[in-house]
Amino acid sequence: MKIGIIGCGNLGVSILEGITSKMPEIEVFASKRNVASIEKYASDKVTVTTDNRALIEQCDVLIFALKPYTVLPFIQEHQKHLDPKRHTLVSAATGISIEEISVASGGGLGIYRAMPNTAAAVNESMTALSSNEDPLNREALVTEIFDGLGTTVRIDESLMDAATILGACGVAYVLRFMRAMIQGGIEVGFDAKTATQIVSQTMKGASELILQKGSHPEQEIDKVTTPKGCTIVGLNEMEHSGFSSSLIKGITASYEKIAQD
Repeated sequence: MKIGIIGCGNLGVSILEGITSKMPEIEVFASKRNVASIEKYASDKVTVTTDNRALIEQCDVLIFALKPYTVLPFIQEHQKHLDPKRHTLVSAATGISIEEISVASGGGLGIYRAMPNTAAAVNESMTALSSNEDPLNREALVTEIFDGLGTTVRIDESLMDAATILGACGVAYVLRFMRAMIQGGIEVGFDAKTATQIVSQTMKGASELILQKGSHPEQEIDKVTTPKGCTIVGLNEMEHSGFSSSLIKGITASYEKIAQD
């Protein structure tokens, strides 16, 4: 089994690093117009190249980490070299449907859409994955590839836009919340570096409580909010100012925008 990554920019490199660290037995081909920036990854298991046709001929799973507007033209250009009995296509491009990829590729291939987020750079991505009927049954392999970047969840393709908002745009929402907490920390007496350290670890700890214990956020909130305590006063003040409502409105506004586009 050989995996090809077409377009080794930031995301492509993250995928490459995930595969080589979690699946060291797999042979990988990585392409980029200017290979100088990825030559350091070359090894007996990793081939870097500018020749996409040769990559396609060598590999079984083709991962497109290209800019969205280039994906369909690239597939159309190389359609005659795609073999449904051998190749599986994986697109990490926003907004390009499985049907569009199927038409561009000539049909008959197993096609996956993957939506990782920027935390892939530190192997903490939340990747949403959907596919058509894969005749080569490579779902487990594709899932393992993206598990190398963090965590993968299988969804229906109709929810891919929603997954983009919640998982990809969601990184920005969380970071904006963190920035506000840091600013509040500075206002109550901390320097910026210390406030950032406290807030970052607190966010990480809160996430791990939910992930590891499987509890609902409100259950963990109840453990912190003592009667007449400072936590409930702060939470109520935030809600009076529309905290939860603003987050929900922001998420739905982003979803409406991506749906229009």
